Amino acid sequence: MPPIAARFFFSQFTLARYRTVWKIVAISVILLAIGIAHADGSFGACIDKIKHQARTEGISDSTLNQVLSKIKHLPRVIELDRRQPEFTQTFVNYFTARINIERIQRGRELLTKHRSLLDKIQHETGIPAQYLVSFWGLETNYGGYFGEWPIADTLATLACDMRRSGFFTQELLNALRIVDSGDISAERMIGSWAGAMGHMQFMPSTFLRYAKDIDGDGRRDLWGSIPDAMGSAANFLQQLGWIPGLDWGHEVRLPPSFDYSLAGRDQLFSYADWSALGVTTSTGDPLPLSDHKVALLVPSGHMGPAFLVTHNFFVIMRWNRSEFYALSVGHLADRIAGAPALQRSPPGETARISRDQVRQLQLDLSALGIDAGEADGVLGSATRKAISRFQQRTQRIADGHLDESLLIAVREAVSIAPR
Repeated sequence: MPPIAARFFFSQFTLARYRTVWKIVAISVILLAIGIAHADGSFGACIDKIKHQARTEGISDSTLNQVLSKIKHLPRVIELDRRQPEFTQTFVNYFTARINIERIQRGRELLTKHRSLLDKIQHETGIPAQYLVSFWGLETNYGGYFGEWPIADTLATLACDMRRSGFFTQELLNALRIVDSGDISAERMIGSWAGAMGHMQFMPSTFLRYAKDIDGDGRRDLWGSIPDAMGSAANFLQQLGWIPGLDWGHEVRLPPSFDYSLAGRDQLFSYADWSALGVTTSTGDPLPLSDHKVALLVPSGHMGPAFLVTHNFFVIMRWNRSEFYALSVGHLADRIAGAPALQRSPPGETARISRDQVRQLQLDLSALGIDAGEADGVLGSATRKAISRFQQRTQRIADGHLDESLLIAVREAVSIAPR
């Protein structure tokens, strides 16, 4: 690495370390303040207010006494809610951590084991069996880990915290309604620190809207009943707008001279349009004949795999608003159904990029007259578009991909820009 680049990254790394220390100190101060506040009874007063609201909304006194009388404030939940990852997640790290031989093989075994159930659900809802198994694998490793947090306690803790009190108060009320309905006891209602529950990690509001009793025992049990969990997930996807008979997308091959500025979820073109631009299947065959509009994604830039994604990909993103998650669900479903690995694997990354570096990049791009959105340290679609515009301006491949060389180029451009 050139001396200037080395000094830049050393300074950025040192700054990131100091900022991390101060973040830890700040979190500790916040948690201490929260602990003092709740020692003064603010948590109890908050729970009393929620109890009154729940009673006015028809939740029974027996449920309120059973659950809220034992409720606990969990400072660790507040810490987790405040914590943001220090480094941005790369596609290769995300994807390879979730798509592996063990998960693929286990998914195939469970697809075979539950084939009769899954085929019945597919017939009724149009949701292919391999997608349900894929969601199952990514959400809880096929029921291997639901989380270990008591949902009532986590939701009460977050409901009585000012950051997202309204949202989590409603989720706590919904959790109480689930207990009140007899679907699950409060003791068995365990899940993630943020309130996601069961095999498919439904939030309480999602449970109430989409959970179904498939096994006919009179309860919607997303913890102990695989039929209920699979049927509820299928109902959720169906209601989100899944189109039966349409896949999520597929890997494609791009020509050497391709204009990468056409990539992005917001740019939808027909298969015929993409074919006219020289795009083929990953094996070089012509694209399918279809009237559906699809978008092109290049999550690792021009050196990695490219995907055309359909309407159903966007349905998956309504389950989880992460492109990486939706790509992983789609590819894992394909692999479970017997498809081969990607023709072009994501390239390895040589350096991790911190949120502070992304924040500085956003400021730098704005200083260059390129709107990167809010300087929040999150590498979202607005920032990727801004990167692409900078790449176009500087005669680079405009794939919107961020790496250390791009950081250096933007920093240098700012340093020589007229003031």
